[in-house]
Amino acid sequence: MVGNMASDSLRRSFLQRRLEREGAEFAPLNGGAVAMRFPPAGEVDAARTMGLAELSLLPRTGFKGRGTVEWLTGQGLKIGPDSNKAFRQSNGAWALRLAPTEILLIDALGGSGQLINQLNGAWKWGEQAPRQAQGYPMPRQDSHCWLMVTGTRAPEMFAKVCGVDLRPGKFAQGAIAQTSMAKMSAIIARADLGRTLAYNVLADIASAEYLFGCLEDAMAEFDGRLVGLAALRELDGPSADHPAQAG
Repeated sequence: MVGNMASDSLRRSFLQRRLEREGAEFAPLNGGAVAMRFPPAGEVDAARTMGLAELSLLPRTGFKGRGTVEWLTGQGLKIGPDSNKAFRQSNGAWALRLAPTEILLIDALGGSGQLINQLNGAWKWGEQAPRQAQGYPMPRQDSHCWLMVTGTRAPEMFAKVCGVDLRPGKFAQGAIAQTSMAKMSAIIARADLGRTLAYNVLADIASAEYLFGCLEDAMAEFDGRLVGLAALRELDGPSADHPAQAG
């Protein structure tokens, strides 16, 4: 446990100082200091209405090119035929099909990175000639920040910063929008936590602080607040990749 200040031995989010100012309680996870909780109490109830979480220290990766989907399904992933769809895996991770031959993988909220590490370790150039098409790695850990917006009022908030209609009746579970948000490119994927609306937001990591600030400003009128990973896990319910002792 690293309390209110992240240990120097752990990786830090681009938003570390902002999170510290908001009173975040951090815990070590996958080599990083992750914001687990924020004061005051009642985070889970707040997240059901309007919450914003910073998840950029959780694992993610990508693969791209001809043969990518075939190789990943051969590794045991479940990926459907449609682009701009996200497919939940058995351990709670998500495979985002951004294009016919491009997949972005984000970890389950347990944050173990087991599946992603397995895939990164399994991929290598084939030795046969000609080589079998299997795509190539497209690392995302250091290219894209990862935020999550939750709650019934999330679609109203998004309407202030994004032109896509993200209301549940228009934007289904697993839908992906590659769009402009707050005047920058972003990927939005709906991935509900139990019965709570939830949207993963991925964007240029160099602009993480700008985007985070825009979302904070936009959610202020909806009584939004920052929430930690512990609240998201509680909403998501038990799974194989939500170790009870973590956080």
